[in-house]
Amino acid sequence: MTAPSTFGLSSEARNLHWLLTNLVEEVPGIRSVAVVSSDGLLLLSSDPGRNSEARQSRSGKPTGPRGSSADLATIVSGIGSLTIGAARLINFGGVKHTMIAMEEGSLFVMSISDGSLLGVHGSADCDMSVVAYHMALFVGRAGHVLTPELRSELRKSLEESESAGSTR
Repeated sequence: MTAPSTFGLSSEARNLHWLLTNLVEEVPGIRSVAVVSSDGLLLLSSDPGRNSEARQSRSGKPTGPRGSSADLATIVSGIGSLTIGAARLINFGGVKHTMIAMEEGSLFVMSISDGSLLGVHGSADCDMSVVAYHMALFVGRAGHVLTPELRSELRKSLEESESAGSTR
């Protein structure tokens, strides 16, 4: 993972970047991580430099990577909406987490706070219980600081880094 620049960010935003970096580096098998706001916007990513490349690949150029955090954010937002709707229909309360095991990987979605979600794309050989445990630690540490002001700051810094990357 290439660490994004946290210069000029608040201490809360720097701490969230640090927590995300630790999650990716300490848990074997994690490929990509995205923190998504309740309205589906990517707030924090394990590979911010690849997000603009992924958008370019959707516009017809096949150069962008598949499975980037921008794509993960879209998937996490959709799964979050689907599971929230399902929970309302069957009246079992709020959704805490969702795990999807596939032949060549796993997808984990966990609620953070106020509708924000943490999404993790793991390799096929990742230990799902270890990933879920570390995600719960991240959520426990990040949930109380993910205020509307911080979400706005994270979104703005992500947009600025993407626009700086596209002008190079």
